[in-house]
Amino acid sequence: MLLSLMMAAFSFTSIAQPALTAAKTRGKIVYTTYCMPCHQADGNGVPNLNPPLVKTSYVLGDKTKLIGIVLNGLNQEIEINGETYNGVMASHDYLTNQEIADVLTYVRNSFGNKAALITPQDVKLARVAFKK
Repeated sequence: MLLSLMMAAFSFTSIAQPALTAAKTRGKIVYTTYCMPCHQADGNGVPNLNPPLVKTSYVLGDKTKLIGIVLNGLNQEIEINGETYNGVMASHDYLTNQEIADVLTYVRNSFGNKAALITPQDVKLARVAFKK
């Protein structure tokens, strides 16, 4: 039984790792194109304007909420790690489900972050949820 569980865990890891690596590779391109000017190459953002993406609850927490920020933008003052940010983030709903999934997977697994993969299906479901 233990051997079966270990084999299943190894199988999942060996399948998930290439998917994560591929998503991060594609996501880095999207990040460089659309996100880096505001959130910077190191993910630390711009003080008091654009929030950091490094080990924050926004990035590592509820993935549907994070997808919603990309889809709907953000136009409100937020506090992250004790600092207030008031920059406006435009909606990026024109990106495909795959692009959003990839860029968020990249962000959630870069800059010292480690979080679950976001899939195009997650983004598709979020699009429907936020249209209500």
